[in-house]
Amino acid sequence: MGKNRDVIQILLIVILGMFIPFVGSIAINYGMNLTLFDDWYKISSTFGYFLLIFGIELLAVYVYYNVSNKIATKRLEKFNESKRKK
Repeated sequence: MGKNRDVIQILLIVILGMFIPFVGSIAINYGMNLTLFDDWYKISSTFGYFLLIFGIELLAVYVYYNVSNKIATKRLEKFNESKRKK
C-alpha cells in the first residue's frame, strides 16, 4: 500500500507543478483577474480539459506499448522456436 500512496503523492505534486505555470500563462495571455471566482472557474475547467485530453493521450500510448510488446513477444517466441528446431 505504501508504494501506491507514494505514486499518488508524486502524481499530485506533478499535477500541482503543472497547474501553477498554467494559471500564470492563462492569466497573462487572456488578461484574467485572479481575484474573481469566475476567472478561477474558467482556468480550472480549462486545466481539467487539458488533463482529460492528456490522460487520453497517455492511455493511447499505453495501449500502443502493450500491443507492440505482445506482437514483439510473439515474434521473438516464434524466432526462438525456429532456432531450436535447427
